[in-house]
Amino acid sequence: MPVTDITTDPENLTMTLVADAAAPVERLWQAFTTPDQLARFWGPPGWPATFTSFDLRPGGRVDYHMTSPRGERSGGAWEVLNVDEGRSFEVLDSFVGDDGEKLEGFPSMRMVFTFETTDAGSRLTNTTYFTSAEALEQVVAMGAVEGSRMAMNQLDAVLQDLRDYAQGKGTRTEILSDRHVRITRLIDGPRDLVWRAHHDPDLLKTWLLGPDGWQLIECQVGDTYRYVWQQGDDEASRFGFEGETVLSEPTWRAVTTEAMIGTDGPSTLNDLQLYEEDGATLLTLLIAYPDAETRDMILATGMTEGMEASYARLEETVLAAA
Repeated sequence: MPVTDITTDPENLTMTLVADAAAPVERLWQAFTTPDQLARFWGPPGWPATFTSFDLRPGGRVDYHMTSPRGERSGGAWEVLNVDEGRSFEVLDSFVGDDGEKLEGFPSMRMVFTFETTDAGSRLTNTTYFTSAEALEQVVAMGAVEGSRMAMNQLDAVLQDLRDYAQGKGTRTEILSDRHVRITRLIDGPRDLVWRAHHDPDLLKTWLLGPDGWQLIECQVGDTYRYVWQQGDDEASRFGFEGETVLSEPTWRAVTTEAMIGTDGPSTLNDLQLYEEDGATLLTLLIAYPDAETRDMILATGMTEGMEASYARLEETVLAAA
């Protein structure tokens, strides 16, 4: 968890974020100045960033947008003011529309990113300067403090080699908020095969099984999906889930709803994202529950253990298909 402090200063019209990393300052600088790496953590969980242009030189411009699980976009642009290679850069950050033009009613903010060496590794200090108290209040009210914290706390997975970060650690569950849980699992295989294994019914039946003794007896995928499991020959044990695809961006992101078949309970929103590095794929599943009570009830069923059994089979399936 790299973020150590976020403070707002209404008197000086600033918001300052400090993040410490157990990595050399050169590596931290690289993460912020390489678009493919910055995209992995610039947006908070559930709002990943896409950089469409990246000219980090004085007078240059950086364009990006963040996409929610339901497909809403929030666009931004940096006008690059200054760059001190390896030490700092300064930009004017603005909210923009689909046409790249600044949005009326939203502030532009000067942001300074400073990188320095520490005894434990390196430190980022990101200071945002606002033109008025109203602009600061507006951005804070939009969730900038918590959003920045959640975004920067994704840095660890970027700064480390992916295999060092996740291999051998199995399925990990993190509670991010009252409603959000993040599941991560490294799959030793390429992203395109991991994606196909999530969308090919024949492949799904080889791994999406949970604990030993269960079988996937019904598997429909597409714009809508339906999975039904059964334990051995016991028809009374049958249960299943169904839902619809909300967002699909092959081969890296799929968002679906999920509800238990035959119940009136609320559905969850499941945001699957895949990132490949050096032939391995980090699978991230962000689950949005209706409330903390539902979240805790489902986690208490042994969900993580069941998912690990399935993901271990997924890895076997991917390796066999490679």
